Amino acid sequence: MLSMKKTEIHLHLEGAAPPDFIRALAREKGVDLTGVFDERGAYAYQGFEGFLRCYEAATAVLKTPRDYARLLAEVLERSAEEGVIYTEFFVSPEFCGGGDLSAWRDYLAAMTEVADEARAQGIESRGIVTIIRHFGPERARLTARCAAETASADWTGWVTGFGMGGAEQMHKATDFAWSYDCAREAGLGLTCHAGEWGGPASIREALALGCTRIGHGVQAIEDAELMRDLREAGVTLEVCPGSNVALGVVPDWAAHPIARLADAGLRVTVSTDDPPFFHTTMRDEYDRLASTFGWGDTEFRQINLWALEAAFCDQATRDRLMKDFA
Repeated sequence: MLSMKKTEIHLHLEGAAPPDFIRALAREKGVDLTGVFDERGAYAYQGFEGFLRCYEAATAVLKTPRDYARLLAEVLERSAEEGVIYTEFFVSPEFCGGGDLSAWRDYLAAMTEVADEARAQGIESRGIVTIIRHFGPERARLTARCAAETASADWTGWVTGFGMGGAEQMHKATDFAWSYDCAREAGLGLTCHAGEWGGPASIREALALGCTRIGHGVQAIEDAELMRDLREAGVTLEVCPGSNVALGVVPDWAAHPIARLADAGLRVTVSTDDPPFFHTTMRDEYDRLASTFGWGDTEFRQINLWALEAAFCDQATRDRLMKDFA
């Protein structure tokens, strides 16, 4: 599936950092990352909470706008090698300046410069400003303000979406209503991680925020009424099968509900989430879907069209990219 063009709308920028990139950056900065990697040099963790700790420890070496610019360039290059022509990244001002608006602008300017250079080479990307759920609703307001202040096309045009990640079991999604209202008023597309760990109820909470997309959302399979509501509303699920298997959301690929969700008429897409942490790539995801569920050109074309229809980009970009799947 390497030659097939692909779109990806659920990718955490820090979570896409290759281990070799993080190790090299740590050496440059003299940062000790003992315990972050296993004997093979891969990220080492156990369970979802262990993943979060490993993630935050590894990405703590990303300290400056230049670090983020270098990371974005690296990830875009590797994604392009997988055939990805459009990517939406989750990025957080929490990690890019500690929620300070002035600092966030510096980080965003550095990333936008890289994104513009990649666009000139035919590689499109956009940013989804992301609040961290387990940091709480009050801190989320700082991130929402950063998102709103840099959402205008007059600023950079790269920030087009707003979302929430982090520990799904902490707080209700509706506790963050102020932040989502702020982002909506700024014209940003809305998504939220839900239905990965929090069950169908967490998806309903995300829908109450006005989200048109749900990050993961696979637990919708447990609620027929919810699936009907998602189908009728045209809500898009940002499904990350390899991530779900790696973290134990489902026991294995055969048990993953993505094919059943699609067969039920839901709009599913495929992304890698935090690929080096979960030992996957977009090519791996496609290959697994083909071998497990017998998906072929028709199914892959459809999930890419759904992804582009749901993408937080301008219509001209959407129309141009959709020609690749006509």
